[in-house]
This record gives sequence, C-alpha cells and structure tokens, in this order.
Amino acid sequence: MVIERNKKEVIIKFAANIDTEDLQDFLNYARYKELTAGFSVKQVVVDKLSDKINSTWWNKNKTRLAK
Repeated sequence: MVIERNKKEVIIKFAANIDTEDLQDFLNYARYKELTAGFSVKQVVVDKLSDKINSTWWNKNKTRLAK
C-alpha cells in the first residue's frame, strides 16, 4: 500500500489482489469520515435515527427474512 498526499487530496494505492468487498467496506468508512468530519451530534440523536432506520428496514424486509 502506498499513501501520497498533495494539496487537494490523499491518494491510496493498493495491490491489485486486494479483496474488493473489504476494499468497498474501507471506502464506505472513509466516505463516512469525510462526510461527517465537521459535524458534532449527540449520541442520543444518532441512536434515535438508527432505531428509526432499523425499524423501517425491518418492516420492509421481515416478510422476506422471517420464515
């Protein structure tokens, strides 16, 4: 792995044989960090949003998953 930095960006190079699922997980996390870098939110707000998202997802998918 090689990491380079210039004035506008950070460039990360991986070997071609890296597992693409693992790489996608890493990139999703990096994108999350990039998007939330300037935000400060109380944990209780995050927890409420998470509960709502999980509930909505479950209601959409329970018939498919619960057998």
